[in-house]
Amino acid sequence: MSKRKAIFISGGGSGIGRAIARHFGNRGWFVGLGDIDRLGMEGTQDGLPRGYSYVHDLDVRDREAWGAALATFSRAAGGRIDVVVNNAGIPVGGSLSDVSTEEIERCLDINLKGVLFGAQAAFPHLKEAAPGSCLLNIASAAGIYGSAGMSVYCATKFGVRGITESLDAEWAEHGIKVCDLMPSFIETPLLDKLPNAQTNEAVRDRVVGAGLEITPVEDVAEAAWNAVHGDKLHTTVGKTAKQLRFAARWMPGRLRKMSRGNTQPLAR
Repeated sequence: MSKRKAIFISGGGSGIGRAIARHFGNRGWFVGLGDIDRLGMEGTQDGLPRGYSYVHDLDVRDREAWGAALATFSRAAGGRIDVVVNNAGIPVGGSLSDVSTEEIERCLDINLKGVLFGAQAAFPHLKEAAPGSCLLNIASAAGIYGSAGMSVYCATKFGVRGITESLDAEWAEHGIKVCDLMPSFIETPLLDKLPNAQTNEAVRDRVVGAGLEITPVEDVAEAAWNAVHGDKLHTTVGKTAKQLRFAARWMPGRLRKMSRGNTQPLAR
């Protein structure tokens, strides 16, 4: 088995996945990227040391594809996978009545089933590398408290939070760490996408209109590094996420009242 640590990241072609890849790769880790965007993954590789990365076309909705991706990455990495990051995800927003069946199913398949499939495929590799191996799920501040116009997205991120807590208990006996990140709005290309097919207002416009801060993506990468090397179960990233966690715990009544009077999203 190689002595160089290895990390595999789904959704590694842009945004948070790209930032995490470069943060770890530039610190000596061998990086595996899985995405449906081959050009995006090649762009991520451009910011990594030569010979420190591997790309694999991956649709996270496909359980067999997950198995193949991790098996081939393990061989490329010298027989080890220390960390798997379930990062791939898509935004869906707007009133539930405006969201199509196709949009709901696609979001559930990528954001929730993709995480379950990734965890299931990662388990034997992380078990072999334990103790010290880690499954890192990218959840969201949208998994702390639900907000108007985000019912489908919140459902998936509350689900990711639940998966993290369940597997933290389930995999403890195997020496595998399980944790997640809960970012608020992050400076990534997802902000420039439309929340659903019935609107022409990008997510970024809604965030700016609500007066919410947008956190640099590098902050998420640093939080990922700290999560992998620390002992926290959930890590919030960004001012909005930290405020939301505080309000949900200490003043839920006030948060509910504020949420009902605000149709703008409260979290990523």
